[in-house]
Amino acid sequence: MLALSINLTQLSGRLQERGALRRTPAGIPILEFSLTHESIQMESEVERKVQCEMTCVAVGTQAQVLATVKPGDELKLSGFLAARSLKRRMPILHVNTIEFVEGT
Repeated sequence: MLALSINLTQLSGRLQERGALRRTPAGIPILEFSLTHESIQMESEVERKVQCEMTCVAVGTQAQVLATVKPGDELKLSGFLAARSLKRRMPILHVNTIEFVEGT
């Protein structure tokens, strides 16, 4: 049995693209999308410009909420990282909470 350990990711950015809302065989809504992030971070006391794109997935109510979001809208997400599949080990952010950023 695996013990619980820390796997918490928080990321803000703009919705880049969004797939179609689909359903699992059990009827649970699921939505895959990508988030583009840009910021200035400190690394070894030096400012560094950071840009990345993260593939994300939302399930259930979160998927239904994100299905209404337009590309370019700014979001703050939190969730956990997991491999996309057994064959594709690249991480994907599984979204637990969504916060909408005003003024975007």
